[in-house]
Amino acid sequence: MSAAGHALLRLDCLFRNGTGSSQNSFISRVRHQSGSNIMVAFAPSLQRRDSIAQGAVLACLPTDSTAVGPASGSGSDVVKKKKNDGNETKSEESKSEESKSEEYSSTMTHAMGAVLTYRHELGMNYNFILPDVIVGSCLQTPLDVDRLKKIGVKTIFCLQQDPDLEYFGVDICAIQERAKETGGIEHIRAQIRDFDPFDLRVRLPAVVATLYKAVQRNKGITYIHCTAGLGRAPAVALTYMYWFLGYDLLEANELLLSVRPCFPKLEAIRNATCDLLTGSAKETVFLKWQDDDCRTVEISGLDIGWGQMVPLTYVSSENHWILARELLVGRYEYKYIVDGVWTTNPHEPLTEPNKDGHINNFVEVVGDCQDSETKRLRQRLMQESPALNDIERQIIRRKLLSLPSL
Repeated sequence: MSAAGHALLRLDCLFRNGTGSSQNSFISRVRHQSGSNIMVAFAPSLQRRDSIAQGAVLACLPTDSTAVGPASGSGSDVVKKKKNDGNETKSEESKSEESKSEEYSSTMTHAMGAVLTYRHELGMNYNFILPDVIVGSCLQTPLDVDRLKKIGVKTIFCLQQDPDLEYFGVDICAIQERAKETGGIEHIRAQIRDFDPFDLRVRLPAVVATLYKAVQRNKGITYIHCTAGLGRAPAVALTYMYWFLGYDLLEANELLLSVRPCFPKLEAIRNATCDLLTGSAKETVFLKWQDDDCRTVEISGLDIGWGQMVPLTYVSSENHWILARELLVGRYEYKYIVDGVWTTNPHEPLTEPNKDGHINNFVEVVGDCQDSETKRLRQRLMQESPALNDIERQIIRRKLLSLPSL
């Protein structure tokens, strides 16, 4: 599948949490039938004094997740592309970039639970979170390497996967080659799947350990980026501050949001912290669909994200379809796809309707195999403002430093 097809499928799956349709007509159909259901906020260019960099705009929706801070602070910067020299007609390339930005923003909005907008056509944007840590959007050309070197960047830490790069036509090889040519700047890839809090959870230890070792090795300023710099990159920066720099999680988050409005998944960071301190205990869950008339039954969500599906197996002797899956402790939402139709199972736990009225099934893996002390520790660390004591920080640091670099 092409990168564009990959992104459209992902958007299709995200919206099918509540409905189903063919992939090719899905985006326009949703816009026609639900009007403001796709909430994408586009804004005019912002001046340098604003902390929201041009090309990345956010407005918060009501949610139980992270609160978004006000647009305050300083240190933002924007690398603008050259304006068209008086030509009112945009090039086909520019139109294509704008269209892809809109599609990506729609996907991001529904995946992250906030109105998030990324304007790839406006160029790279970033903010200093600490004097030596920058969070920003992706590099687009080898020239961006030169621009970052001029401000003292010694490490470029890329969290993008290949489909992310292909979607916007980013030549990662040319960027890496330019980093080698310039000297004194290291380009590192530590891939995390976009819009997938479970992948973020399981990848954070290895990614943050690699980041820490790079910072110690290269010194200078570190540039952490994903595609838009609004989800994965801020989450990695927060976790680095939480695990290695001694910040409390909410303290680090408030500092981050004061200079770069974004939407890191704090629950994924809390879960990753629990996994390091309590072990990655897994339990097998069994999900069933009672129906002998259908031809295929699949599940999306769980630990694979909404962009993928896993098939159930039909057990003729019991007249049902079944999936046995090992899951880490935590809460997982999912949906069934029966003969291509997305639906819920009324015989399994259901979520409350979300802001769009969509309902999913969910399963809670509580860790029955863990002792009472471990359960209490996990319960404490999963609170809104989990505080790590000195011993816990030492354990985390020791485990992370024992991991191989990516």
